Amino acid sequence: MPGENLSRDEAQERAALLSVDGYDVFLDLRSAVGDTEPGEPDGGPRTFRSVTTLRFRCAEPGAASFADLIAPSVTAVSLNGRDLDPGEVFDGSRIRLEDLAAENELVVDAQCAYSRTGEGMHRFVDPEDGEVYLYTQYEPADARRVFANFEQPDLKAPFRFEARAPEGWTVWSNGLGELSDGVWRFAETKPISTYITAVVAGPYHYVTDSYSRTFDDGTKLEIPLGAMCRKGLAPHFDADDVFLVTRQGLDFFHDHFDYPYPFGKYDQAFVPEYNLGAMENPGLVTFREEYIFRGKVTQTSYEARANVILHEMAHMWFGDLVTMVWWDDLWLKESFADFMGTFANVGATRFTDAWITFANRRKAWAYRADQLPSTHPITADIRDLQDAKLNFDGITYAKGASVLKQLVAYAGQDAFLEGARRYFKRNAYGNTRLGDLLSALEETSGRDMAAWSRSWLQTAGVNSLTPQVILDAEGRVTELAVLQEAPESHPELRPHRVAVGLYHRENGDGPLVRYARAEVDVDGPRTVVTDLAGAEAPALVLVNDDDLTYCKIRFDEGSLATLREALGEITDPLARALCWSALWNLTRDAIVPARDFIALVLRFAGRESDIGVLQMLHAWANSALVNYAAPDWRERGGTLLAEGALKELRLAEPGGEHQLAWARFFAAVASSEADLQLLKGLLEGTAKIDGLVVDQELRWAFLEPLAARGAADESVLAAELARDDTASGKRHQVRCLAARPSAAVKAQAWAAVVESDALSNALVEATISGFGQPSRRDLLEPYTAKYFAAIDRVWAERSIQIGMDVVRGLFPSLQDSPGTLAATDAWLTSHEDAPPALRRLVLESRDDLARALRAQARDIAAAG
Repeated sequence: MPGENLSRDEAQERAALLSVDGYDVFLDLRSAVGDTEPGEPDGGPRTFRSVTTLRFRCAEPGAASFADLIAPSVTAVSLNGRDLDPGEVFDGSRIRLEDLAAENELVVDAQCAYSRTGEGMHRFVDPEDGEVYLYTQYEPADARRVFANFEQPDLKAPFRFEARAPEGWTVWSNGLGELSDGVWRFAETKPISTYITAVVAGPYHYVTDSYSRTFDDGTKLEIPLGAMCRKGLAPHFDADDVFLVTRQGLDFFHDHFDYPYPFGKYDQAFVPEYNLGAMENPGLVTFREEYIFRGKVTQTSYEARANVILHEMAHMWFGDLVTMVWWDDLWLKESFADFMGTFANVGATRFTDAWITFANRRKAWAYRADQLPSTHPITADIRDLQDAKLNFDGITYAKGASVLKQLVAYAGQDAFLEGARRYFKRNAYGNTRLGDLLSALEETSGRDMAAWSRSWLQTAGVNSLTPQVILDAEGRVTELAVLQEAPESHPELRPHRVAVGLYHRENGDGPLVRYARAEVDVDGPRTVVTDLAGAEAPALVLVNDDDLTYCKIRFDEGSLATLREALGEITDPLARALCWSALWNLTRDAIVPARDFIALVLRFAGRESDIGVLQMLHAWANSALVNYAAPDWRERGGTLLAEGALKELRLAEPGGEHQLAWARFFAAVASSEADLQLLKGLLEGTAKIDGLVVDQELRWAFLEPLAARGAADESVLAAELARDDTASGKRHQVRCLAARPSAAVKAQAWAAVVESDALSNALVEATISGFGQPSRRDLLEPYTAKYFAAIDRVWAERSIQIGMDVVRGLFPSLQDSPGTLAATDAWLTSHEDAPPALRRLVLESRDDLARALRAQARDIAAAG
């Protein structure tokens, strides 16, 4: 990554100097196919021709600036008709521009490299049929790997793309395209940022539909819809459901935003080896192809896909139409899209319980991120592009969305949406900062947005809210107060609009139901909830009932005792999910022992009706066992979980999604010889569980624990790949191969990821995933020292995406001892001058390890 960074100061200086009138970009993608690469006899990267004509103005004629381009070579550069020597002006990532005129035209003819890391122009060869597929992915700054540009969000411009492609291919871009004389030509875009331009090319399977809407003034909007995937996935592609959610979302956002969709068509491409969930390129949204389901999945997966579709659609307004000036205000688009994804899912689709998933899953991501040493305000200090890359995190997305949900409760939904409408209309096709949004919201809500912003957007950390109940002699509430606490590192106490719910057993011995609720503005360390005085004594007090604010929920002793005995009897699914989430936070904070949390899962998870909550409980229970349980109890805990999972698997409704979830969880925790024999039997057809269909995806889920335990060797995995000789099958096989319990296997996997860059991003991810198996921590012991010896070089030599994958994924977290903590601290002490982004990743992993050790100590203490 040397020389590829861009600082905020440089971007501000360039934006003050330059304004961009337009781009014409020509790409020759015919080199994507064929076995040899002309002109690259030395084994260098496969390249394509990229010709950019860039028209821009300069506020200070005679000044100097630079354009961005990352390419193996540049053939020609001309500025205002004057030929420049590429060897003199191009340094591998920038093109030096001197003596600029008031109006300028830059033409750059370059050979750009196809990517295997999911950054820039990614090239994928399908092992199933040999077909080649291309797509681009740029955020935050990889458009410069495909064409010369000014790579910063506030230098917007219209774009015209043209492309040549191999015979029989189709090419898509942001605008409508047509093929003429062998060249695909696309309609000029509206002014947009470089990072949301896009090209997708190849023999994709493409399905079409349409959307129309007539507005109150009689005007009609027609939007051509398209959806695409690899030909090999076409039999599994449920495009009808994708289009259904798309049309529902377009209706919903037109109803609420009062601004017609501004980008013409709406294509959605499901692409291979994608690093992200999706990307909001206007008119051509890209998604990871794993959202096309090859086997049976639960409704949670369909809900998640709908959420992502709607999240990206919200970006058409929040992010594409109106864009942040710099990455400091990344939250202006991501927090809003994350909130709007769930808001629209509940309001427009069949997933009316999506706020439960948000409370249970998305906020867990936020709570974790907000307790790391790298936590930051939602409006972050982004010094450069490496900072930006790491800030696509749980703070920017999930905490930001949670805070917006609090803002809706604080300001009112109507005022919030009217503020958004004014924001769009005032800033269409422009760039904004925090103050632009706050001023619109202050107008519509009448609230002091500056004070709210200082507390919620400009400070870091998560508050804890705990109920304090005082009863009189007759057992009624004399006073109920909410105590607010903050960690020493981030001592801000915030205003919270919360609901406090009181629960008791219906008719004395029935299920737990809410019998009283009060909303209150919590402000300061102690707030009395006057509306609940005189209520009968509660069995459970739930602060933040209905999940209005962002906080860690704590319990008084009486409520905690109730949960231990009757958590599964809470009738309201959101309240139940909030209690589970709170208990998980207590476990992570070393207050509830890991074995107690596992016991609660074993006792009550079988009663959980919400499939998304159930799957989250499975993940948390496994994490509690692997990371937080006392080391000498892990074997016993694993046995208990496997026994409990198998019991629930056999009890679940045959063919239902709960059965599928329990089957996957059983495979994840299987450890005994009997467990492994059952998995083998289910694979071979010699064992059967009524209603359970072991499809191809479930076969791989069963094979990984067998491989990790030494019960499925290379020949078994090769035979399975022959059965599923697809891109997905290859990723599964690579993961299972790396999981095998052998020192030689671990050495081979390590070398493939750390010592070589031959693997694509998807296979790097699969190898790392298989490498770290908690069942054989001893095999990983030699890699602690190797990790700290390697990460400087990996960070310097590899792309930032691969660097992040390696530094995060290979951290020796399973060597959970004070010695590993000391080794981490030694590296941090001796590398104070390491790139801040690299130090941040190591600091975060160190914090996770320290948390695990504290939780293990608590679990040991619980054992007596």
